[in-house]
Amino acid sequence: MKKLLTAALALAATPALAHHPLAGAPMETFGHGLLSGVGHPILGFDHLFFVALVGIAALFTTRRLAAPAAYVAAMLVGCGLMYAGVAMPIKETVIAISLLVLGGALLSGRALGTVPTLVLFAGFGLFHGSAFGDAMAAQEGGVGGAVLLGYLLGLGVVQYAIALAAGWLAEKAMGVTEAASINARLAGAAVAGVGVFLILETAEGAALAALLGA
Repeated sequence: MKKLLTAALALAATPALAHHPLAGAPMETFGHGLLSGVGHPILGFDHLFFVALVGIAALFTTRRLAAPAAYVAAMLVGCGLMYAGVAMPIKETVIAISLLVLGGALLSGRALGTVPTLVLFAGFGLFHGSAFGDAMAAQEGGVGGAVLLGYLLGLGVVQYAIALAAGWLAEKAMGVTEAASINARLAGAAVAGVGVFLILETAEGAALAALLGA
């Protein structure tokens, strides 16, 4: 697990967080949007870690299929809002906090309950979705409806699949059947560690900007 945490921290520190599969090329077709939507959550390790933990946390609710869907639905709403020009505030900071909060919840070894879990997933989903929307909002000249449809479809399908796969692997391969399981708590610790790292990195960047601007 120490190796897993070290690798997670290293990956989170790389520029891959901001990459998408088209390597900066404009999205012009449904296929471009679909490819970018599929690849963005995988290349963005902060999003990948969070959605994987969503799948594991969902195991401890009575809605193990619906709970990840709540995250995906809210994420798509956040992405759509960003496309429309409505950005969530301090989203990168909130995304880092989301890793710390959900990771800490699993680390505690106590199940949150179905309703709090759904609220948590949906609330943070809006911010993750807003970050995904940056890929479209930043494109000069905007994107068309076909690109948007492909992007949202790719985002939704791949993230729901990742969440379900993570939950299935945790249960079948790692023996995670309850919140107090040591493997569930270790997964929470690893993701919470990434969250702490990203929060410190954000704080450091803000401090440097303040000093340079002084």
